[in-house]
Amino acid sequence: MTTLYLTEPYSSVRKEGDTLVVKIPANKEQNTAARDVRVPLLKIDQVVVLADSTLTTPALLALLEQKADICFCTYNGQFAGRLASGFSRNGLLRIEQHRAHNDYARRMGLAQAFVAAKLANQRTQLLRTNRKLADPALAAATEQMAGVISSVKALAVPAEVHVDPTRPQADTPLGTLQGLEGAAAAIYFAAFPKLLHEPMGFAGRRKRPPTDPVNAMLSFGYTLLMNNMLSAIGLVGLDPYVGYLHSSQYGKPALALDLMEEFRPIIVDSVVQTVINNRVLTEKDFIPELGAHRMTDPGRRKFLQKFEERLNQTVKHPTFAYEATYGRCLELQVRLLAKTLTGEIPAYRPFVAR
Repeated sequence: MTTLYLTEPYSSVRKEGDTLVVKIPANKEQNTAARDVRVPLLKIDQVVVLADSTLTTPALLALLEQKADICFCTYNGQFAGRLASGFSRNGLLRIEQHRAHNDYARRMGLAQAFVAAKLANQRTQLLRTNRKLADPALAAATEQMAGVISSVKALAVPAEVHVDPTRPQADTPLGTLQGLEGAAAAIYFAAFPKLLHEPMGFAGRRKRPPTDPVNAMLSFGYTLLMNNMLSAIGLVGLDPYVGYLHSSQYGKPALALDLMEEFRPIIVDSVVQTVINNRVLTEKDFIPELGAHRMTDPGRRKFLQKFEERLNQTVKHPTFAYEATYGRCLELQVRLLAKTLTGEIPAYRPFVAR
């Protein structure tokens, strides 16, 4: 998967033959001259617009014709919307997706798989770092995470479940699962600063707004990951707005949020750890604004480069046992879910890093 990121303000994209031409204007503040960047159209699977950029109609049509998605984000990296080439014709698959959503036991089983894999991958992140550090606090955190993972897997759901909508969500099996996920998140992010050579003021996960550079990178990375997962879901033909762990609400891509859970630690958290520990980004690459932090334009470009490098890194897929990029693994997990929903395989097999 090749993604074209449009990060230069006031740039424009037009089609010339089999090429996209990105016209970047001069920037007096950065003392750069106007220039054109040519990108072969056939190499592009996705375009992410992160600045005040314009795509001409011929460019948009050419991208849609080859099934490339166009994602629009705000200047600060928040997801705003996406343009795709049309909905999949596989209506039978989506019927099965809805049936599983309406079957509480099946929904709970899938949600358990997503959460257990996410927590296992978070624990792996801690274990990998602690091989060198041998930090007692990290070791204790991994033990606590193991206990929560066991509790998640041990959750039992009766074959027939009646959920009273008047009861609080926490009183349901799914609410209990989400509570365990939250407890594990508290343990993991309390230990996360120990993975970093420079914590940059990180004292826990803060989403809206991101109160420090680490949270700014995590939020930005999760937005990028969600967009990649949305593209994979569209390719397979599932409905991104009908999920199992996350509630299905108007405008909420619940299934994308479900499926990206197991990849958060091994893709985004890993990139954040890499750019900090290798000093690819420092505090100079962030701007504090009204209690929040955002990346500078050069900092964002450096982060995007490392994020793409991670997506293109190959790994042995735990289910198929062959080499695939992390970007390809996103699609493979969606396909495994589709096969689970249609009954081709008995249970969903999440991506658990070794």
